[in-house]
Amino acid sequence: MPGLPQIEDGLTRYVPRIIEAPDLGRAAVAMVLRDAAAGPEVLFIERATKAGDPWSGHMAFPGGRLEEVDADERAAAERETWEEVGLVLDDARLLGRLDDLQGRREGRPAGLVISAWVYHHAQPGPLVPNGDEVASTHWFPVSELHAPDRHVDFEHPAVAGHRFPGVLVGEPERHVVWGLTYRFLEVFFEAVARPLPERSWEGAQSSADAAERG
Repeated sequence: MPGLPQIEDGLTRYVPRIIEAPDLGRAAVAMVLRDAAAGPEVLFIERATKAGDPWSGHMAFPGGRLEEVDADERAAAERETWEEVGLVLDDARLLGRLDDLQGRREGRPAGLVISAWVYHHAQPGPLVPNGDEVASTHWFPVSELHAPDRHVDFEHPAVAGHRFPGVLVGEPERHVVWGLTYRFLEVFFEAVARPLPERSWEGAQSSADAAERG
């Protein structure tokens, strides 16, 4: 698994796909890496469980919708990271940007484009989930995201009968990265020349996006 220098080199060379769609809503997330003895770790959050919230309980990167106070998508990702887990990214090094992704419903584009920015934070310090939006935080080894026993089929209650590619990063059935966050991981590993194992979406990727975006 590449270390931080290789990751930074890969992301520097990578040309992300940018979706220019001024009529659509925008959101942004931050993929934050930190140093660890066994190699870099990535930050995931477990979203709080709330009735009526399409993201309820999902594993994700910190982030959210672009607001009037945000100068651009990157500013939104940094603000949301601070608000959700108390992590300031001013001192972090920006490594690069991933492809913009657009959710789909019934095979049609949904009204939200999500951008992703990758950072390395040398000393992130203790995280403080805000409770209202984030139930818990999880630092997970980047190398383990490739481990075969971590790759699972995941079924979400909102799309019963369909199973999706996922990566187990904690408790089984609870801490599984899937859907749009899994797709961002696919882009990240393509950018650093270590693609994830090919997995079948069973023709249900649009259903997964619909479940995530509500």
